[in-house]
Amino acid sequence: SYYTHRVVQDPEWSLATVPHLTELCLQHIVHNFENNPILDRLLPKHQRKVLDRLSTGLPLAVTANLISDEDYWKRCCTERWQVCDISNYGDSWKRMFFERHLENILKCFIPNTTDPNQVLELIPFCKDYVRKLEVDQFLPPVEVDQKEERDDLSDTGSDFGFGEVSMHHYDLGVLITALPHLEELHLTYGVKDCGMNFEWNLFNFTHQDCCNLAVAVKMCHNLKVFKLTRSKVDDDKTGLLVRNLLDHPCLVELNLSHNLIRDKGAQAVGKLINRSRLEILDLCNNQIHHVGAQALARALAENSTLTSLNLRLNHVEDKGGESIGHALLTNTTLKSIHLGSNNLSEPTAMLFSQVLAQNTTLMSINFSCNHLGLDGGKQLLEGLADNKALTEFDLRLAEVGQETEYLIHQIVWANREAARLGSLQHPPAKPL
Repeated sequence: SYYTHRVVQDPEWSLATVPHLTELCLQHIVHNFENNPILDRLLPKHQRKVLDRLSTGLPLAVTANLISDEDYWKRCCTERWQVCDISNYGDSWKRMFFERHLENILKCFIPNTTDPNQVLELIPFCKDYVRKLEVDQFLPPVEVDQKEERDDLSDTGSDFGFGEVSMHHYDLGVLITALPHLEELHLTYGVKDCGMNFEWNLFNFTHQDCCNLAVAVKMCHNLKVFKLTRSKVDDDKTGLLVRNLLDHPCLVELNLSHNLIRDKGAQAVGKLINRSRLEILDLCNNQIHHVGAQALARALAENSTLTSLNLRLNHVEDKGGESIGHALLTNTTLKSIHLGSNNLSEPTAMLFSQVLAQNTTLMSINFSCNHLGLDGGKQLLEGLADNKALTEFDLRLAEVGQETEYLIHQIVWANREAARLGSLQHPPAKPL
């Protein structure tokens, strides 16, 4: 026939251009995967071909619990985000995708506007993979009353935060308690990149927000790290959080830095220190004075778990610094303490000279940006004479004198080298 003649004579025709039946079947599976997700019944080599061709835009209801292949989830991540570092996600692309996907939904959630089901419907798909949530933005509800908005922008209300607006943020309670593997929670209540739309009420962490969060964290029994920073957490809110964290079974790190915590809040945290398993406590950049520091010191004197304490950028002064020094004469677990920018002077340095002579646990001290003075520096140098434990000592802008600072750094450097050589000769045993 005419057509047979054409095929035989066509110089471009080749048997290689005819797809194999297997290939046609795989193409059909890929194109219809959303409605008929066949994967487990395929041979491994055919599974690989299907996974490599699947769209990253398929519904999570289809892919979440069916696809475990890391290469597929790597494509999902790299096509969506420019920067992808899986070392922060347990080297798992799938975990990265679900954690960042959930974080993005929470950052864009507008109370009373966004459908809560956007979060709730995601729980069955992500609950087995989310171990850490970092949410650095919570949007408030959209204001309707323009007069109230103008009142909120008044000088007294905006500058001092008076008249807290009843604009609560998304309640994390249902979500957090439904994530059985959640171990880290990093939160900041505010709005990023608001630009010329800045309003003080965009940065309100309300009392109701705090109540909701405190209850949620208490119910999150596997939580190990809790960070609530730059959220205007004051003494009352600190007390509320602490009451719900007392006797927490797993919490080992608490970060309340860059807030508005004063002495009363520090006293509450002092109670928490010995009623939990805290190992790391960060209260940097708050408003803690000597009364709060003394409360923390009393707890520190009896504590046997805390290894790191950060009080940088507070106002503990010498009364607080001396109290902490006295606590470190008996404490045998703290390894690192940061007291930079706390208006400390020679009396604190003199007491820490005794600490350096007696304490064999402390490995890092930061006294930067204080007023220890020349005599204070000499006292610290004397205390270091027989110290073999300290490997970091920051005395920048502490006014101890250039020569004293150099001699102290020589001792600390020698301790650090000895520790390094010791670790090479006696490497830590590998866990079985």
